[in-house]
Amino acid sequence: MHDANANRAAQTFVPLTASAVLVNPVGLHARPSVKLTQCAKGFVAKIEVALAAEGPWTDAKSPVKVMRVKAPQGATLHFRIAGPDGEAALAAMLALVHDGFGEA
Repeated sequence: MHDANANRAAQTFVPLTASAVLVNPVGLHARPSVKLTQCAKGFVAKIEVALAAEGPWTDAKSPVKVMRVKAPQGATLHFRIAGPDGEAALAAMLALVHDGFGEA
């Protein structure tokens, strides 16, 4: 017999959270936004970004939404990630920011 609740529980992931400070000189402008979304789209996990730990949260897989975040250099980006590849996704997001999106 199939247990729908057990199947649903197997697909539920505890969100992982972390933050990183933007080090690139111009902050989260168009080019870094595109790099962030391209990286995020490489994962199955739901990936969200915000300027505050409480949100509002933005879908990191949407370039237009990420550009609207308008985070300047020195701002802290908060990530909230849930999914089967969440740990890898979080590591990739943090590495991208720490690396200054290849611009720093």
